[in-house]
Amino acid sequence: MNPAPTKRFVPGSLAWPDTKSRWILAAAWIGFVGVATFCAVAFAPGRRLTAFGDISLCLVAAFASIALLSNCGAPPRRSQAFWLLFGIGLGTWLLGQIIWTYFEVVLHQDVPNPFIGDVILFLYVDFALLLIWWVFLYLFVVIPWQYISPNVDLYGRAFDTLEGVENLLLAAGLAALYLRARAEWKTVYAHLFCAAFLMAIGAYISNLAIDANLYYAGGPFDLPLMAALTWFGTAGVIARQIRPQSELDATHLRAPSPWPARLAMAAVFSIPLMALWTINLSSAPRQVKEFRVALTQITVLVVGLLIVVRQRLVDRERMRLLRASDNALENLKRLQAQMIQSEKLVSLGQLAAGAAHEINNPLTGILGYSELLAEEPGLTDKQRALADKVAALARRIKALVTNLLSFARRVPAERTLLDVGQVINCSLNLNNLDVRGKNIRIEFDSATSLPQVRGDGNQIMQVFFNLVDNAVDALEEVGGGVLSIRATHEGSNVVIEVSDTGPGIQSPNHVFDPFFTTKPVGKGTGLGLSICYGIVQEHLGSIECFNRPTGGATFRVTFPVAAPVVPSNELAEMHHGSD
Repeated sequence: MNPAPTKRFVPGSLAWPDTKSRWILAAAWIGFVGVATFCAVAFAPGRRLTAFGDISLCLVAAFASIALLSNCGAPPRRSQAFWLLFGIGLGTWLLGQIIWTYFEVVLHQDVPNPFIGDVILFLYVDFALLLIWWVFLYLFVVIPWQYISPNVDLYGRAFDTLEGVENLLLAAGLAALYLRARAEWKTVYAHLFCAAFLMAIGAYISNLAIDANLYYAGGPFDLPLMAALTWFGTAGVIARQIRPQSELDATHLRAPSPWPARLAMAAVFSIPLMALWTINLSSAPRQVKEFRVALTQITVLVVGLLIVVRQRLVDRERMRLLRASDNALENLKRLQAQMIQSEKLVSLGQLAAGAAHEINNPLTGILGYSELLAEEPGLTDKQRALADKVAALARRIKALVTNLLSFARRVPAERTLLDVGQVINCSLNLNNLDVRGKNIRIEFDSATSLPQVRGDGNQIMQVFFNLVDNAVDALEEVGGGVLSIRATHEGSNVVIEVSDTGPGIQSPNHVFDPFFTTKPVGKGTGLGLSICYGIVQEHLGSIECFNRPTGGATFRVTFPVAAPVVPSNELAEMHHGSD
């Protein structure tokens, strides 16, 4: 069942697609930003305003996280990872806010500065960048002034600066993605950039207010953060509505940009350089220097381990690509062999067509003379019966040659009204040449009045020819059996089931895959059933395969019944009658 179509955006617009999303986002902006603005202006600082501000930030962060994570199920895999990292990032921000709320609302205490939850608040976007390097930078620059040699002023300046740089880098990265993106992704990146830029401003203002002892929960300093988190949620809701598709095209098939690898190398080499700066140039206390050197050694070990893991993953991916290339080369060789064989069959078909025309000429004479002979008045009953048999066999040969010419000739596809039963009979006449002497019995059961279907008779005959041919091969493996064909009318479809009493099919779900075959080398190419599948799909039908509980395989083919065509004169009479 196809999903309902969604409204498409104008690239770069900041609108949302439908009424439901409009109501959700309007409620979020009014409920979070609007109410918070009113309370920040209308109420003086106090315990109630603090509780309201802290809980509101928790709720809006939860809204943003859920809205972003709701897109994790949308393909492709890169998009899933993108939304997962963003959602986890805001989830860590929510965790830090919950700790902050616990101090102020539950314990009724002032949040300590330095705050233990700052390490969580700092990590909210590290999942989208070089996580290890950013953690090292935080531990290197901020933590020494929080635990090793406590200094509130140095801690505050280091934390504010580092978090501000991190937020601005996130906004800059989203801006770069916005400039390169197209269609729906341009809209998504525009919303995320606005939210990230507002988050950078709001976080920096809040940190400065905390350091200056001017901050209180629920006050005006929370409004930029509240708006930024609501905007992140807005981006998630809009992305879920429009479901941006992958932008794989010629521009994305170029060689990958070298800048990500260069930045990663620069980050790795900067780690020991920072340790050298600490030892030779830093004026920090001795215990801070020792902590930073030890931290650098540990980080180098972790980074080295990650490089080894990355190299193993790269090697595994290269081996997968090599195996895929080998399989593609094998398929190409098989396709080339099949094309050569097809050319042989084309030549053979042309030769058979010429021979069939030559056969038709004397055959017409045999048929005419046998009919004349049967009408001679002086013949005995036995002689007349023999003449009738000669005429019947001649007509049978003529029908067989006609079917062979119809099947072999190259004609453009032409959709006409067809009797499926007659098409199956023609294919059976061709297959009968391959059944004799193999202890195989063919049973064809067709409904008395099958409705017509619209299609190309030559193509549909090829479908049943291949199905019967495969069934004959399967029965030949077990020394013979019964091939039954049943055609019925079910609802608005004509259903044909081709069943055999052979060994069955090992992988019914893969029989329509190109180059999949269970026949020995030189007998099967794996393309027959794939071609049948394509022909049936082009005729708006369906084909499936399954093994029967009693043994053997069944192919079920369904074609839609052709809609009745009303003659133009009847349409005119109906229209005249309605007037």
